[in-house]
Amino acid sequence: MPANPAAKTRHGGAGHPAPRHRTRERADAARNRARVLAAAERLFSTSRSDPVTMGEIAMEAGVGRATLYRRFPDPASIAVALLDEHERALRDRLVDGEPPLGPGAPPAERLAAFYAAMVDILERHLYLVLGAEAGTARFEAWSYGSWRAHVRGLLVDADAADPDATADSLLAPLAPEVYQHQRHRQGISQQRITQALERLARQALATR
Repeated sequence: MPANPAAKTRHGGAGHPAPRHRTRERADAARNRARVLAAAERLFSTSRSDPVTMGEIAMEAGVGRATLYRRFPDPASIAVALLDEHERALRDRLVDGEPPLGPGAPPAERLAAFYAAMVDILERHLYLVLGAEAGTARFEAWSYGSWRAHVRGLLVDADAADPDATADSLLAPLAPEVYQHQRHRQGISQQRITQALERLARQALATR
């Protein structure tokens, strides 16, 4: 009998490779995650008045609730995962992209371009943003900190008054509830919302 029975179980015994069940588990977990995200995106995109539940996502994905909760604690965390890639792509363009969205343009032009890019995300992925960043959850998302740092930096570059207080005010029109109200209750077009925000950008960061 070996001195450490657990070692035999872990390594598969002398001269034998360890079993591959852990690799299979990782592959299964990746497939389950993809199924969950695809199912959640379908449910989030459906027009409905009541919020999507974890039970509905599990059923749509064809996975058990325990499997779902091991990866995600709630529907908002699933929406965050879906939205994350879109917002990270925008952040990369803010840092390394071409002007006016990227560096090299005047602050007012960069803020106007940022507004246009954010409105595009809201138009195409509003159901995800509502799921991930509605209410106070918006301020806890990593993306809000990134957007706030970007806007504050533009305010500093423009020598605007009190950038710390003004940055949040300039981000307020991008709240998903505001966009939903404008687009789907007031019937204002994406183009008009973008144009209004571009005017706001030029007024807020006007050269002094």
